[in-house]
Amino acid sequence: MKKAMFLTPVVTAFNKEGKLDAQANRNVWEHLIKGGIDGIVIMGSTGEFFSMSMEAKKELIDLATDYINKRVKLYIGTSCMTIEETVELSNYALEKGADAVMIIGPYYFSLSPESIEYYFDEVAKQVKGDIYLYNFPDRNGYDLTAEITLNLLRKNKNIVGFKDTVSEMGHTRRLLATVRDEFPEFVVLSGYDENLAHVMLSDGNGCIGGLSNLYPEVFAKWVKAINEKDMDEVTRIQKIVDRMMKIYEVGTPFIPVMKRAMTLRGINLVDYSIKPFLEVNDKQEKEIKAIIEYVEKNF
Repeated sequence: MKKAMFLTPVVTAFNKEGKLDAQANRNVWEHLIKGGIDGIVIMGSTGEFFSMSMEAKKELIDLATDYINKRVKLYIGTSCMTIEETVELSNYALEKGADAVMIIGPYYFSLSPESIEYYFDEVAKQVKGDIYLYNFPDRNGYDLTAEITLNLLRKNKNIVGFKDTVSEMGHTRRLLATVRDEFPEFVVLSGYDENLAHVMLSDGNGCIGGLSNLYPEVFAKWVKAINEKDMDEVTRIQKIVDRMMKIYEVGTPFIPVMKRAMTLRGINLVDYSIKPFLEVNDKQEKEIKAIIEYVEKNF
């Protein structure tokens, strides 16, 4: 079994006017680093990249690369709606010191397999560093299949990893079965926290999961247990994570829920998300508190 890793697709902290809050973002990153997380992913889906201007994205990249400063791995989501803007932002992030960029394909229109492969092939040929493909068919309307991925790997050495945000583990297993013989070092990560152990048992590499924004120490300890093959501890923490998954059900989308949960835990940020995301109501806060109480009691 490969060595496991867990990265956080970090929330982006804004002030009440919807502008980036530099100090609050530093507070969140420090919370994750001290919590033992293996890496931080800036501007993934949890980071509200879709609501940010190019100027704000570059400002956040500057802030993150300067502050995190190689203390943990730093991947940056650079997905835009066009090839040209995606390449521009990706090369900006890599020049600033990001370890890799993570890219989801354009959304709104569903794309044919040929269009999907063309998009990522063109991007990869122009990006001057490592790329993680980001598959999230529930959000962009199409699947980055194992067959397309294999074709891309054969043409682009800088495509080094894959985040598979699908609830069905069979999809991730098919990806691994398709690429592993030819590309044994290709990194495959789950996009759902609860699937970490299953992904590792299927010869994957770990997870990029949003719950670690709240409790990075839970996931750091889970990774340690997996790497030490302590299956009793792996099972114990799996049960805690399964209960934590209820956070995703408290509100739609879950990002304002996560931010409120973080403030309830004492992390210094304003729980503001870009509208139309709405703030948590009293009923939702009660549900969040029950989840936090469970974790505090059982971890």
